[in-house]
Amino acid sequence: MTKNVLLIATLFFSGVLSAQKATDIVGIWWNEEKDGRVEVYQKGDKFYGKVEYVKKNVNPDGSKPKRDLKNPDPAKRKRVIQGCVILKGLKWTGDEWEGGEIYDTKSGNTYSCFARMNPNGTLYFKGYIGFSLIGRSTTWTRYK
Repeated sequence: MTKNVLLIATLFFSGVLSAQKATDIVGIWWNEEKDGRVEVYQKGDKFYGKVEYVKKNVNPDGSKPKRDLKNPDPAKRKRVIQGCVILKGLKWTGDEWEGGEIYDTKSGNTYSCFARMNPNGTLYFKGYIGFSLIGRSTTWTRYK
């Protein structure tokens, strides 16, 4: 009986994953903290994302709009975060998106990344430097 349940669950989840398509990532997504939204779009065979909304669009000194103050490149520290492309070059492999980079505006770090759709419709990202076993992960929720 347990084997049958396990087999059915495996078939169900593999069916859910195989039913995905490359463009499932396209749309507007809340970040995990729900203090920003990213619009993911397709350009050629790759996917990119730009900051579409910033909840607290204010700098520590009270000035507006929020700027990219943590960027390691001093020339980019004056750029406005809203509208900034933070996700670059993800490519669909048939079951996930790989080969991209994601920029964390809160830390100023850029990570290699991959993404995959969870069965519940959320989007899982893993950002890493070097090996994908070590890094940070986050889950985004589709904006309705």
